[in-house]
Amino acid sequence: MSKLFVADTNTLISAVILPFSVTAKAIKRAEVIGRILMSDATKLEFQNVLLRKKFDKYLSVKERIFIIENFTKDFVHQESTLIITDARDPKDNMFLELAVSANAECITSGDNDLLVLNPFRNIPILNAADFLIHFK
Repeated sequence: MSKLFVADTNTLISAVILPFSVTAKAIKRAEVIGRILMSDATKLEFQNVLLRKKFDKYLSVKERIFIIENFTKDFVHQESTLIITDARDPKDNMFLELAVSANAECITSGDNDLLVLNPFRNIPILNAADFLIHFK
């Protein structure tokens, strides 16, 4: 069985906007050694955030729509079976719920509201650089 990973929205957006970044390398590594999970809620958040006007300076709307349609196509779709309310930022609970429901190996995030919970129910929450060290 393949390893399952959860990446938060900021991690995914950083990876697509900065394709040679440490974050992009972490996403690529996760795809090589396992599969990235995405629920309807996490996909919707990714789409909504990536289409914000502030990203116009990095990629056109057309390019971002292409990314939305193609970047996540190999991700494993899974819905959470839990309700978790432990995150300081309630929007982050969806990543915790998905990871715990799927028994994920790790959550990758640069968000201090998630990183402060490391580990969460025995699931490491690592930034991209630490992910690359931990999952060589």
